[in-house]
Amino acid sequence: MGLFNRSTDTLEATSAAIADIAGDYTLDAAHTRIGFVARHAMVTKVRGQFADFEGSAHIDTANPAGSSVKVVIKAASVSTGNEQRDGHIVTPDFFDVETYPEITFVSTKVERDGAEWGITGDLTINAVTKPVTIEFEETGSVIDPWGNTRIGFEGETTISRSEWGLSWNAALEAGGVLVSEKVKLEFDVSAVAQVPSQA
Repeated sequence: MGLFNRSTDTLEATSAAIADIAGDYTLDAAHTRIGFVARHAMVTKVRGQFADFEGSAHIDTANPAGSSVKVVIKAASVSTGNEQRDGHIVTPDFFDVETYPEITFVSTKVERDGAEWGITGDLTINAVTKPVTIEFEETGSVIDPWGNTRIGFEGETTISRSEWGLSWNAALEAGGVLVSEKVKLEFDVSAVAQVPSQA
């Protein structure tokens, strides 16, 4: 699939302690980042993320198409490091959190090529649902110090925000607009295997 071409200057080598990562997982929100990047005033980038979310995944390594992912984000938990900007983002100009408190992603198709996964699903923002494909790479798997099976993935995709009704903008005097149409979504995921209940 060739989704990622990693250079040799990555932070650290990835771990690969577990031969088969098949199973059911829950996102570890304390060690997962769901964020976005948009260009501001045509000259710089603004980065944001969400603090409140939950997610689950079923990974079928033998039959990747049988895998599934679901993520639910509380839109009001958005943070860009600027209180005034955050206050604007939660209004009807953007997320309208009073009317649409949640952003959701539910997978509809999963493909795998080695350590690379393509996850297509329905992204719902402001009651508008459209398909997106997120390209993920496995970054490692390990038994952590508490005995949990833990896996990591990194992924991203770029969307056109107006397709979800996020069309607010302001014209710049010198030309162009304040907020870019294209927004990159970023995912740094740590997930922990669910422990089967005892019968």
